[in-house]
Amino acid sequence: MKALLGDYPCTAAFKQRAPLEFEDVRPPSAGFKRVVRELEFDFAELAITTFLMAKAAGKPYRLLPAVVLARMQHLRLVCDARRLVTPRELEGKRVGVRSYSVTTGMWIRGILAEDHGVDCDRITWTTFEEAHVAEFRDPANVVRAPAGKKLEEMLLAGEIDAAITGDAPIADPRVVPVIPDAEAAAREWRARKGAIQINHMVAVKPSVDAAPLMRLLHESFVAAGNPEMNPIGLEANRRNLEVAIDTVHRQQLIPRRYTVEELFA
Repeated sequence: MKALLGDYPCTAAFKQRAPLEFEDVRPPSAGFKRVVRELEFDFAELAITTFLMAKAAGKPYRLLPAVVLARMQHLRLVCDARRLVTPRELEGKRVGVRSYSVTTGMWIRGILAEDHGVDCDRITWTTFEEAHVAEFRDPANVVRAPAGKKLEEMLLAGEIDAAITGDAPIADPRVVPVIPDAEAAAREWRARKGAIQINHMVAVKPSVDAAPLMRLLHESFVAAGNPEMNPIGLEANRRNLEVAIDTVHRQQLIPRRYTVEELFA
């Protein structure tokens, strides 16, 4: 069986023992379109937003309750310190993000709307890629960056007013968080919501016998020893998934709120 899975502490033992053919795709997100468009992989790491959108589009995958990547996203919304903006000031401005439907962008929009009263429909989202799920169409307030442009370059040139960074934060010292005291804000969000902000989980085709793979995943996760950010099991992830589903639905990325159980059916 063909598999897509990144190298994380929680997956190290699993990748050594699982009877799967792992394709070397780095970063794993570079293979997500192949998962949900070509249905190329039997077992695949997927961003939670991509999985939910793929489910809504009828793609034949079911979730396994294993979070391979999570982080609190507040620090990922940044601006140029020479042109500081507050969250509320983003209305009417331009924010760059790799793709409108990326999971980090989903969480940031949720934070802006819920915690700062921002109408995200009044932001112009400048993107560099289309959605992983081919059936999705970007909202009217999404524009594509000119060919050849890069997120960091546009931010520092003042061509966009803020940016949502991905796995690699922008290292330039002129780039600072938009959200005041972002680390404290992230801790408060987590305490209030009783959840973490999931990035990537694992999905399989319905034909795959998931039980032995889940046993191996559980052993690998326990060996890595980070249950707070790599929770495994349905009940350990119920609240995390409820918050993710609700946030994705409110942004009209999926047509209805799924129950947690539906994701595993």
